[in-house]
Amino acid sequence: MTRNTRPTQVVAVCGSLATDSVTRVALQEALSAAEAADARTSLVDLREYHLPTFDPDEQDAGDAPELRRRLREADAVLLGTPMYHGSFSSPLKTALDYSGFDEFEDTTVGLLAVSGGGFPRPALEQLRSVSRALDAWTLPLDVAVPNSYEQVDDDELADDAIRDRVRDLGAELVRHAGIARYPNIAETTPQHAD
Repeated sequence: MTRNTRPTQVVAVCGSLATDSVTRVALQEALSAAEAADARTSLVDLREYHLPTFDPDEQDAGDAPELRRRLREADAVLLGTPMYHGSFSSPLKTALDYSGFDEFEDTTVGLLAVSGGGFPRPALEQLRSVSRALDAWTLPLDVAVPNSYEQVDDDELADDAIRDRVRDLGAELVRHAGIARYPNIAETTPQHAD
């Protein structure tokens, strides 16, 4: 794959509006790893965006044009959400409703979900389904952060294994940014002689 000379652009979208958000802390850790892999990064903090409930007759309401611009400029997008009632957050759903193929088609997408209890697998599965509907290329690696109230110490992820997985996700976003299609397994799998 040939890349132009500009740095890889990685944008993380934080679907949490909470002041002390574990989602935001985890996304910042992933972005830090992406920066270490020579990417330019930015955080779309949905607390700072005015996005009314989506109305198809008002597709440019509030800050929707700015949100779409930021997503279109990205080579890779990291979607982060808390899990609420077995699903991803309504602010992230609204942001995705304002977006479409122009923002996500053939874009590499990473997924991260946080839960106050057990593993937030349903939120990750639903985000993977939405990403597929937008024709994004979703990384096989995703990150679940369970028991979120125990995971942050002094504004950093406290669990080494979770922190390492979050950092791996940030690096994978850079590694696979701008991918136009899923790699052919036959091309990437070593062949063994009999």
